[in-house]
Amino acid sequence: MLKTLSRSYNVLSETLLQGRKCEHESRRTVWTLLNNSIPQSAVQRKAIEIRNLSTTATLCAKARVVGKKKPLSEKKLTRYFIDYRNVKLAAGSGGRGVCSFLSEPRKEWGGPDGGNGGDGGNIIIKVDRLIKSLAQVVPLYKGEDGQSGGSKNCYGRNGSITYILVPIGTVVKEEGMVVADLSRHGQEYLAVFGGMGGKGNRFFLSNENRAPMTTTPGIPGQERRLQLELRTMAHAGLVGFPNAGKSSLLRAISNATPAVAAYPFTTLNPHVGIVKYRDHEQVAVADIPGIIQGAHLNHGLGISFLRHIERCRFLLFVLDMSSPEPWTHLEQLCYELEQYEPGLSKRPQAIVANKMDLPDARGNLEALRSRVTQRVIPLSALKGHNTEELILHLRELYDGYDGPATRW
Repeated sequence: MLKTLSRSYNVLSETLLQGRKCEHESRRTVWTLLNNSIPQSAVQRKAIEIRNLSTTATLCAKARVVGKKKPLSEKKLTRYFIDYRNVKLAAGSGGRGVCSFLSEPRKEWGGPDGGNGGDGGNIIIKVDRLIKSLAQVVPLYKGEDGQSGGSKNCYGRNGSITYILVPIGTVVKEEGMVVADLSRHGQEYLAVFGGMGGKGNRFFLSNENRAPMTTTPGIPGQERRLQLELRTMAHAGLVGFPNAGKSSLLRAISNATPAVAAYPFTTLNPHVGIVKYRDHEQVAVADIPGIIQGAHLNHGLGISFLRHIERCRFLLFVLDMSSPEPWTHLEQLCYELEQYEPGLSKRPQAIVANKMDLPDARGNLEALRSRVTQRVIPLSALKGHNTEELILHLRELYDGYDGPATRW
């Protein structure tokens, strides 16, 4: 019996040994074929012979390329940019009071012990500088209700506060009247108050009434309908007709990358670029979408973008010098701004004579300077000619402003 088992063990060992030799020979053959098919130096071939065959097949695998995120197009970006919202706010209602009496052994006349209900949750509008539009604001907000009171004089839990995050520059209106102007990071506006919790029967205990059964329900929360408007926060605003080169100018002087094309109304929402100086001062410049005649009557893009100019400290009128009589464009722009808000066109301003690299621009420049009193800065935003003069003049306007300082 033992001889039979030992003989079987020896046969099995020889079989396994031969199998390993065959596997090793097959691997060596594959490596030899692979090395002969790829031209290599003697040193590389010697190093490859020493190593075993890789089972991960990295030589045959495709190179992994990390995809670069594509920037959103202007049309898709417009879908995400919302600068007006109608919202209905309903704060939480207070919890009801409870009627209960203490019931314990050897305390037959324990008395009332019903607790008061919790207060309803408030709704607060809060400014967050990481938020860029009102797209995440929903039409209806309901605050959390307070919980009912309990026995043993336990008060109900108050409802938690509901926060509505909005971008810097949001204006809160009610029936057309401004009720809050949120222009600082972290600024809060308490929009609606939560209802007060009801009283339990313990509250009504007195010398005249030792066993009150009276309770009160919670008060409903306050309800309001508000309008949220976003007004772009910038030091300077680029104002001009469509296809005047405002987006190209913003690209030339700042780090912004708005869409640029050869057709009008390329920009469908405001873009803000930051102009940086050597002393680490920063000036924000806003590219306002093109204004047309009758914009104050809601023609074209209408007054939805005229309101973004209200917060600009100074204005830069961008004129297309290749068009006939560009000074008439300046008169029309000033008229639209004055009709929308009296005094808006009287703010500190400068005229940017753009597209000076095109024919007839030189002749129109001399005619423009003879008709206006403002400073005229000729440049070509496409080729970057004379943009330094505009950047220096922006700093002069910024330093000459006497209002409250705002940093971006």
